[in-house]
Amino acid sequence: MEFTYGYPSPLGKMMMASDGYSLTGLWFEGQKHFAAGLDDDHTEKSLPVFDETARWLDLYFRGTAPPFTPPLLFRTSLFRETVWQILLGIPYGEIMTYGAIAQQAAIELLVPRMSARAVGGAVAHNPISIIVPCHRVLGARYELGDYAGGIERKVALLQLEGAF
Repeated sequence: MEFTYGYPSPLGKMMMASDGYSLTGLWFEGQKHFAAGLDDDHTEKSLPVFDETARWLDLYFRGTAPPFTPPLLFRTSLFRETVWQILLGIPYGEIMTYGAIAQQAAIELLVPRMSARAVGGAVAHNPISIIVPCHRVLGARYELGDYAGGIERKVALLQLEGAF
């Protein structure tokens, strides 16, 4: 059974998802890949993990780097999880390129090289927006690129963090 709960962010309503213990999803309503991977059989319910996630988001939207991360659960391939873990390592207010992520993922996955385009696909399918900071990823020439939540939100998030 999966559970969902809403969060009224300054950039639009968001939906959180959980297995009851860990956060499994966080999306802006209507974004690309909205609720991807969420079971059709889910129930709206208040849970401690949603309270913790809301506290994290409240701090974040006040312009503060939250000092904790809610428990996260990734239901995905080793490749995507590796990319998402790299995203979690990008510090608040900093950016990283798809190419740099590809280099780090290749090292972690013990392969000779990794495609920045493949990394882009994994970043685009990140199910936990903001907390897993895919908005901090830019193109090779530091161009904004795309963002599943919309380019306006990406710019707003980067400006909030002082990275843009």
